[in-house]
This record gives sequence, structure tokens and C-alpha cells, in this order.
Amino acid sequence: MRLHSRKPMQLHHGISLIDGFDFGVSGRTGAYVIEEDALTIVETGPSPSVPYIKQGLEQLGYSLADVKNIIVTHIHLDHAGGAGRLLELCPHATLYVHPKGRRHLVDPKKLAAGARAIYGERFSELYDPIVPVREERIVEKKEGDTLQIAEGRTFEFLDTPGHARHHLGIYDPVSNGMFTGDTAGIQYQELIPHGVDFFLPSTSPNHFDPAAMKQSLQRFREKQLDYIYFGHFGETNLVEEALDQVEEWLNLFVKEAKDAVAAGKGYDEIAENLFKHVQSKLQERGIDEEHEVYQMIRVDLQLSALGMVDYLQKQK
Repeated sequence: MRLHSRKPMQLHHGISLIDGFDFGVSGRTGAYVIEEDALTIVETGPSPSVPYIKQGLEQLGYSLADVKNIIVTHIHLDHAGGAGRLLELCPHATLYVHPKGRRHLVDPKKLAAGARAIYGERFSELYDPIVPVREERIVEKKEGDTLQIAEGRTFEFLDTPGHARHHLGIYDPVSNGMFTGDTAGIQYQELIPHGVDFFLPSTSPNHFDPAAMKQSLQRFREKQLDYIYFGHFGETNLVEEALDQVEEWLNLFVKEAKDAVAAGKGYDEIAENLFKHVQSKLQERGIDEEHEVYQMIRVDLQLSALGMVDYLQKQK
């Protein structure tokens, strides 16, 4: 496998971001590396991202044997599908996960089947191999738990459902930042060079709950954060702007989905209607319709539409 070439993004407060090239695309998912006494990684991405983590660590001056902690915000394959494979290569590491996610990492068959149903023939290319995690290498973290990674640096874990019931937010007091996984949505970093800071919610199946998501967003607000570290992708210091955008779009997502389902329409129509709203908003801000960002936005909206239809069906 020939790896794409991109050096880790060195952020601040000892935090770097390794691009995992999910979907073969730069700036899609990544692994955060916190360079402290206990070298810590937040998010693994899928298994095809593991070689990028190895390469990125080496570029930062570390090896896989130096890793002590691996934390996943939730167990969806684009965030934790590579956890088992990475643990095999990190002999001194422990994996930390939400209690509701533990069993799916130990036995990932159900998790894999769900993703296979969505991605079909592309599943193997995107996610294989999915390696089970050994029980003894997992530690559960729940609301209020902590993890000390250095003297003076102790992470705090928050239960942050909305995107998934097995979702953690990880608060870093040193940077006053939160690793939000998917609960605070997606940042389209490729738009930043155009002067556009743009964020959308992620409402993929099968645990999407808009009320829970809003409660989690409010918890992030109450922390008065300086930074959000997104699963997709990178950081922002525009915390209030990001949270406000995500909540505003979330309201529109749900309204469009309810209207479409009431009219007997399916997720394709929901995704297309939402895409038109997004495209219109971005074109107002000078993003040409040919920009490559629209391709990934279409993928994200398809998944989000699936999650909203699933949610509405469960409400009946």
C-alpha cells in the first residue's frame, strides 16, 4: 500500500493531528496525538488509516510501542474500526471506550454488518480488516470519569449522545478543548482557505436523537471551550459559531425529513433537498458549484438522511 504524503498537523498544547485519509480523501478523518508522559491517541479511524497513524507517529519522533492510551469517541467504523488493528501494533496501549460500545469492539460482527449494508461492494476497501479487541485491553469510561496522561493533565469524559448512544466527549483542561467525535457535527476544513467556516450536523443511523444532540451541544456551550476537535476534521476556535451552525442546520434537517416522510418520500429526496439548501448557502459565500467539497457533502447528507428516516420510523 502506497501512502499519501501529508505530515502531521502540529496544533498547540502538545496536540497534533494525523490525517487518516478515510475514503482515500485528505481531511476526512484523523487521529489526534497528545504528546505527554503517557502518549495518547484520540480516534483511530478505520483499519486502512492505521498505516497513516504509524507513519505520522514516526514523523513526530515516536513509534507504536510508545503509545499508552487510545481513546475512541464512539465505535462507528470511521472512528474506531481500526482500534483492534492498532492495538495489535501497540503492545503497551490500553483502549478506552463508552460502556455501551465495549461489546461491539470485542465482537464487531454486528457493527460490520450494519456498515456493509450501507456501503455494499465498497465495504472491504473502506473498512477491512476489522479486528476484534481483546477484553483485557479495554477500559470503559463513563460520565464523570477521568484519565491522567501527565502530571497536570487529566482528561474528563462526558456522556454525549445524539449522534450515537455510545458516544463520549473528551475534555482537555490544558487546551480548554473538547474532542467531540461526531456529536458537534462536521467541519469542512477544505473551505477554510476560502474564508468559509462551515459546519453541519451528522445524523447517521441508527442512534440519531435530535433532542439528545441538542442537550449535548448545550453541554459543550456550558464548558465555554476555546477549541473543538472534530472527528471530521480538525480543530476550530470558533466554538459558538460552530455550535450555532450545527444546531440551526439540525432544526432544518429534522423539518425537511418530517415533511418528506409525511409526503411519502424517502431518504434520497431528503438528501437532495438538503443538498440544495447547503449548496445555496455556500454559493452565497462564494463557493463555486464545481468545488470538490460538494462531493463529500453529498455523501454526508445521504448518511444523515438515512439516520433521520430511521429516527422518524422509530417514533411511530
